Amino acid sequence: MTFIDFFAGFATGLALIVAIGSQNAFVLRMGLRREHVLPIVLFCALSDALLIVAGIGGAGVVIRGNTTLLAVARYGGALFLGTYGLLAALRAWRGGHMQLDAGTPTPLATALAACFGFTFLNPHVYLDTVVLLGSVANQRSGPWTFGAGACLSSLVWFAALGYGARLLGPLFETVTAWRVLDSFIALVMFALAGTLLMG
Repeated sequence: MTFIDFFAGFATGLALIVAIGSQNAFVLRMGLRREHVLPIVLFCALSDALLIVAGIGGAGVVIRGNTTLLAVARYGGALFLGTYGLLAALRAWRGGHMQLDAGTPTPLATALAACFGFTFLNPHVYLDTVVLLGSVANQRSGPWTFGAGACLSSLVWFAALGYGARLLGPLFETVTAWRVLDSFIALVMFALAGTLLMG
């Protein structure tokens, strides 16, 4: 039963995290630029692990019932995503980053601050990871084993996304490819910000 719980957690975690969102788009972009990939992958995976543990430990019940906390996360998250979407749209307009090694490198502190925002200012993270995944885990015979599987899926996904992005490197040696990517990222950010405001 422990084996089944572990792989059920792995599959559930992967299903929730694979959808293209702001965090995944950021990890992909940094992976393509080959900037701070290991710290970003570890930050995202450890953040997910923290949220999963909190959900299994009962924080999901508290979050679900706190309308003030959800409202702050909702509007703060929409502002953050909208701002980053605007920056991505400006990059697409200007057509920068023609080469993978072009442009000013992103400081590690700036990259981790952005990662923090994409992770903890997104209400969907709390609803999916803490509330939903925590609820599913607590219905299993081995909730912590289920959680361990979900944590591993997060690490595997972010490592694959961050390090796998470099395989697309030759494609992104043109200004057009970067414009398309940044346009896509801008659309994702604006769409997510819009769903937060309308939800």
